[in-house]
Order: sequence, then C-alpha cells, then structure tokens
Amino acid sequence: MLGDDRTREAIAIDTALPCLAWISDELAAREWTLKLIVSTHRHWDHIGDNARVAEHTGAQIGVHPLDAHGLTDPQSGSAPFELLPSVPAVELQEGGEIRFGSVRLQVLHTPGHTEGSVCLLDAENGRLYSGDTLFNGSFGRVDLPGGSAEAMVASLDRLRRLDPTLTVLPGHGATTTIGRELPWLEWVAREGRLPS
Repeated sequence: MLGDDRTREAIAIDTALPCLAWISDELAAREWTLKLIVSTHRHWDHIGDNARVAEHTGAQIGVHPLDAHGLTDPQSGSAPFELLPSVPAVELQEGGEIRFGSVRLQVLHTPGHTEGSVCLLDAENGRLYSGDTLFNGSFGRVDLPGGSAEAMVASLDRLRRLDPTLTVLPGHGATTTIGRELPWLEWVAREGRLPS
C-alpha cells in the first residue's frame, strides 16, 4: 500500500487474499483513505481480495483492459479458494498515470506473463512495481493461458533500458534493482529469447 501523508490518500497494489484486515488496520492507523486498487495482472494470487477490499473501502479497481475479464469472470484454476468477481472501473493503459497526492505512477504495459500485465514506475522516488514481469533474478512464467515468451522478451528488453538505480519491488520475492538484473536482461535482449 502506498499513501500520501498530506492528502491521506492511498492505493493498494495487488490485493491478495487475505489482506483486508491488514489494509483496514493500516488505513485506520494512518488515517488514510484507499482510493484505488491496482491489479498488475489477472492471476488469482494478485486479485483474491479485490472484491472485499473494494466493498469495505469504496476504492475503485484498476487493471489493463486485456486482463479485465479475469476480474469480472475470475477462473479459480489452482486457487485454494473461490474467487469473487470484481468490477474494474479504471483502465490502466500504456502511458497512463496514477495520481494521488504528490505520488505519480506511470503505467507501463509489459505483457508476457499475461496479455495485460503492467508495471508501475515511480520515477521521482526511484521505484518500479513490477508485478510478475520482473523478479529478483528471474521473470514471470509464460506457460499459463495468455502468456507469451516473445512478449516477455520485449517487455524485459524495455525494462532493462530503465534507470539502473531503480529499486524493483516485484509481486513475489525479494527486492532488487534494474542494475543488479542487467547482466541477464542484456543476455535476453541480445539472444532474443528467455533463459531456460
């Protein structure tokens, strides 16, 4: 969750289940109001609490249009629980901007893990919220429905061109930096394929 202490506005990125209690406690403790739930992509482990958090807080839900169907008609697949549908109200398009208080997040469309995967770039604070596109030492799997190795190569090539000092906060695992990932990202760009 990200917030602006002056305006008391906040957003949540990828409200996995269970997170409602934690989000409610944090909002109350900081006296913040949740304005937006950002889904970096449609997979169950990133959207599981969307509906409950939105209902409890009144926050809108944002997702790339190509992944919206996964929120309105979620497929539980390997999820260990039933997924409740949620209704996206904000389209996260390439080049768009999420603004709340002094925080500005640029939307980067980075398909490969899913068709509508996005990353959020906070250039002012030197952070990239990479969802399941870029991990510490790895990338999101491309063998699930909507995945594409070719699209992932292009997305990783794009991310390698960002400021090497950017801190990367992925959807899973430890934080990293673009610079730390650069050697293998440059290999991907040079070979035009993903490491096996």
